[in-house]
Amino acid sequence: MKNIFRSGVFTLLITLFFQGASAQAWKVKVNEQVPAFHVTNKEGKKVNISDLKGKVVLINFFATWCPPCRQELPRMQKEVWEKWGGRDDFAVMVLAREEGWDKLDPFASKNNYTFPFYPDMKREVFSLFAESQIPRNVLVDKTGKIIYQSIGYTEAEFSGLIQLIEKSLNK
Repeated sequence: MKNIFRSGVFTLLITLFFQGASAQAWKVKVNEQVPAFHVTNKEGKKVNISDLKGKVVLINFFATWCPPCRQELPRMQKEVWEKWGGRDDFAVMVLAREEGWDKLDPFASKNNYTFPFYPDMKREVFSLFAESQIPRNVLVDKTGKIIYQSIGYTEAEFSGLIQLIEKSLNK
């Protein structure tokens, strides 16, 4: 009986630890306004998140060397960008953590990615959202409110994100 009790207490403590760690993994929460930030595109033009109000915005944090990111991005291209990238009420921002155009251009070209990339060389944008762990996705509704966040990549999670994007665009 003592072993069952100890096992139950241990399981509870581990669960609480990981739930707390998961909650701490984000600096922002679902239902909060997206933090103010800007990025610079390939042409040197600043893109402010506030300028995208009125659009559903998918923000993705990745790195070219990250294996789960490399699994996720082909789906981003095919199932998100090719489907909704031409819409006036949708935007994608794929931010490369600590990588510049010297890495992004060949990576995008090699993989035939056409969605917009932005360097985040000093983690200035990433640090508004988190300290570590990629890939990460943040979905922002047309009012600028965060409606979804994820860490890591699984097929099921990404499929759920796609369904939420579709639902948000059809509101």
